Amino acid sequence: MPPRAAAPAPESGGQRPASQEGGAQPSLTRGPIVEVYQPPVPENLPDLHLTDLQKKEVADLLELLPNVNAEDASSLRKHEIIFEIIRSYLRRGGTVITSGVLEILPDGYGFLRSPKSNYLQCPEDVYASPSQVRRFALRTGDYVEGPVRDPKEKERFFALGRVDTVNGKPAAEARRTVHFENLTPLFPDRRIRLETADTEISMRVMDIFTPIGFGQRGLIVAPPRTGKTVLLQKVANAISANHPEAVLIILLIDERPEEVTDMQRNTKAQVLSSTFDEAPERHVQVAEMVIEVAKRQVENGKDVVILLDSITRLARAYNTVQPHSGKILSGGVDANALHKPKRFFGAARNIEKGGSLTIIATALIDTGSRMDEVIFEEFKGTGNMELNLDRQLVDKRIFPAINIEKSGTRKEELLLYPEELSRTWILRRALNGVPSVEAMEMIVKRLKSTKSNAEFLVSIKDA
Repeated sequence: MPPRAAAPAPESGGQRPASQEGGAQPSLTRGPIVEVYQPPVPENLPDLHLTDLQKKEVADLLELLPNVNAEDASSLRKHEIIFEIIRSYLRRGGTVITSGVLEILPDGYGFLRSPKSNYLQCPEDVYASPSQVRRFALRTGDYVEGPVRDPKEKERFFALGRVDTVNGKPAAEARRTVHFENLTPLFPDRRIRLETADTEISMRVMDIFTPIGFGQRGLIVAPPRTGKTVLLQKVANAISANHPEAVLIILLIDERPEEVTDMQRNTKAQVLSSTFDEAPERHVQVAEMVIEVAKRQVENGKDVVILLDSITRLARAYNTVQPHSGKILSGGVDANALHKPKRFFGAARNIEKGGSLTIIATALIDTGSRMDEVIFEEFKGTGNMELNLDRQLVDKRIFPAINIEKSGTRKEELLLYPEELSRTWILRRALNGVPSVEAMEMIVKRLKSTKSNAEFLVSIKDA
């Protein structure tokens, strides 16, 4: 006589049939348990995407969670609800598709992180095994997509069943991608148009005096409360309007939470942040994930633009987490602390055979901190575009508060038409020696009287 059937195992056990585990599972061969673990597969069960679940509100997720009462639901967090939905869907024979940015840990395995959580560790992050990482030569920053499998015994995370695509390409082709470090950098020679509406005076001034191109490494030098964050927001909106094909990322480090929300609501860019109430290690982690994601995109021929606010606070975070070397510079800056933020900023470049990485970063001055002054001096001259904001202009409520005489772009002849370049030089010669307040008042007045920069430059020549 066969032994009496055992009670069905709880669904949270995460065990799978012996054919998938590779080990003996004698209890799974008994009648009642087979009915629990191998239900009939629905014929028209659609694929479920993990990213779609992460976008839903908790109330909508609860409707997808089977066999749950109101008392149990009130104690569940969003991550736990998503976890149970995925597990239930897999048990019913469905397919769950996941996608995310891979972060490889020191032990060789990795997890797919979501930009929705600023690449913060989440319970529903999907595990990628070391064998998958080695087989497809995966690196941190790769955007990986594939189906999810249920956790095996003693596994705490959902795992990647297979790798279908890497950065939008079939996984087999990903190994042939040329690494970012082996690509040839050039001066920017494709212009990013910032001029949109005739009323956006700030963007029109930048387009004339500090033009930027794909691959630019720009520094916005700003004292406190001079409108640097608003200027970055306008740059983001101009790029979205004139170059929708570009991948636009806004990275806010050590900023206020309300500014993060404002950026998210008023721009079309992907906003990633680590606010001032988070640890310096968190600032560093977000920044390093963002730059790795950007590099993988550039390797695949895309134009990526990163707007960073601010590189001064990022350098401060690196200085905090840097192991003590015994060599301290003025202001308390460790001698080795600025190497990594320089690598971040130095990654901006125009690539010879397509693709570019543009970084426009803000640098703080006149904060009363000696450390900020040292950081600025270290980054001064490393960019190929510099925009200086003037405190005197802000005090007189003249915007944009740009000091034209101190601002400019290297190799601007590669970005401007010859006639446009000659008229810009005429204008600069006319403004040479004029106080910054009077110069900007005159420029703003003339720009408001014309409908476009082209009309403005023609009027300069005619005058």
